[in-house]
Parts: sequence; structure tokens; C-alpha cells
Amino acid sequence: MEKKRFLITGCSGFVGRHFLNCLYEKKEQYDILGIDMKAPAFDVSVYADRLHIDFCKVNLLDRDRLCEVIESFRPRYILHLASFSSVAYSWQHPEDSFVNNTNIFLNLTGVLKELKLPCRVLSVGSSEEYGNVQSEDLPLRENMHLQPVSPYAVARVSQEMLAKVFVDSFGLDIILTRSFNHIGPWQDERFVVPSFIRRILNISQSGCTEGEIETGDTTIVRDFVDVRDVVEAYYMLLMHGTAGEIYNICSGRGLPLSDIVSQIGKLCGVRVHTKVNPDFVRPSDNREVIGSYDKIHAELLWKPVIPWEKTLSDMVACMSGQDGSN
Repeated sequence: MEKKRFLITGCSGFVGRHFLNCLYEKKEQYDILGIDMKAPAFDVSVYADRLHIDFCKVNLLDRDRLCEVIESFRPRYILHLASFSSVAYSWQHPEDSFVNNTNIFLNLTGVLKELKLPCRVLSVGSSEEYGNVQSEDLPLRENMHLQPVSPYAVARVSQEMLAKVFVDSFGLDIILTRSFNHIGPWQDERFVVPSFIRRILNISQSGCTEGEIETGDTTIVRDFVDVRDVVEAYYMLLMHGTAGEIYNICSGRGLPLSDIVSQIGKLCGVRVHTKVNPDFVRPSDNREVIGSYDKIHAELLWKPVIPWEKTLSDMVACMSGQDGSN
């Protein structure tokens, strides 16, 4: 049997690493080409007995180079993770964020259209697309009106609309997600939850049992889902999802950031006080984000299985070096 061939854009990042773990745990043989702007900082040789992984440094804005790479590898599945994924960055650099995220997707789909490859693409979107909604409209469902309130979210809506055009007009096999806040081991400390963990660990490791950290607005509510559940959903969608359809990937549960801080404090043995830093507060922010995963559960029987307390415990262990990771 021919091995499944996966192309992973943005493979060197947090989600890419977890997707490799997901494939490895399937106990099958896969051919994988990872492309990114920089090589993975983690050791891919640990997967070598099941995953044949090659890496290629590619700027997805270079359409000719991208075409050359895809034509040579001829993937059956593409997981499109590459993006500027920080909402905060999009506020600081709105044009750069929008142009990059939109144009790399246009290049990818344009190349597939040109080469006429029988290839399925998973286009990863965001819960940020929904924007601010009223509490009575929760949980968020895929058929709701989109009201993006950040440059990042507008770019994600554009990507989604472009994908629909390529499916409907050119017959491309693209499946779409609106992925909610996913967290887990190895996440970059620029993101909110690992940032909390790092600063609370610093308090703990200094020998203190009480301390203060600066935060943004910790009253906002988010739907946090473990990245290991997320990549399992991505695999299931690539194997069995419906082209042109959009799927929420979420936990179905809302948590105030204050609860996250409190739980991390308990895990680290620190009583944490928070102080709002106005620089950490976004110009416009969604007050409450809770999704429904009913659609993907109905079609594929996917649901999140990892409790948020375990996610945070694993992240603390990873960032303190207790699990052998760094």
C-alpha cells in the first residue's frame, strides 16, 4: 500500500509538532514534507521509525518556489498551518498580517489549481472570525453571521471566503476550520497562557509563595481546547471531512482568564495577584467566546477528551522541565 503523503505548512511551529505526534501515534507509515521559514527546533528523528520526514525552507509568498516544491512532492493531503497567528501582532502590523495570511493562501490554492493535483487541503481558520456576540447567541455555531473585530480576524474571514470560491468555482478539495484557542505543551510564551505560566513559575522558582503579574483583562471568557485534541480533529477532517464545509474545533466550555491564572497558581504553589497593564488590553476584544462542536461530532464523532486542568498541568510540567521537554 502506498504511504499517505502529507505536506504541512508552518510545520516547525507548535501545532505542526503536535500533528507529527498525532500521525506517529497512528502506528502507520507516512511520507511527510514540512515547509516553513525556519527548520524545526525539535528533533524529528524521534519519529523516524514510522514517519519519513523531509523539510524544505520555503517562503510561501514565493509562488514559483512553492509550485516547484508541491509539484515535486505531490502531496495527497495538505495541512495549512502557516500564518501570522497573533491577534496582538495584527493590531501592531495590520497590513503585514493581512497581506501575508491572505497571499500565502492564495499562492497555495493557485498552485494546486494550476497543477490539478488530487489533493485535499485543510484550511485552518479561527474563532476570532465570529467577533463580538451577545451572550444569548452562545455557543457559536458555523452558520452564524461573522463580525471580525481585529485585522487578524478579517484576514481569516478572507481566507475562508477565498477557500469557498476555490471549492465552488474550481472544484478544489478544501475543508475549513474555525479553531478556538488551543493550548498545550511546547506553546510559544508569546501567547497568553504560556506567558502566565512562565511568569508564575518564575515567582515559584524564586522561592516565593505569593506574587503579582501584569495581565490584560482577565474577565474575558475563552473556549480553550487542548492542542492534542485539535490535531486529532485535523486528522479526522483530512481523512473524512466534507469539502467546502466549515467545522468549529472547540471545547464547548468557556473559562475566564482569571480561572486560568488561579489554576496555574495552584499548580505552581503560588498565590497570584494580577494587575491590569493597559498595554496588554486590545483596542477591541471579544468579551465571551464559547463554541459548539456539534457539527464535527455529528459527522465524525470527534469531541475533546482532555480536561483543561490536565492541559495546564502538562504545560507547567513541560515549561519547568519536569517532562524532559523544553
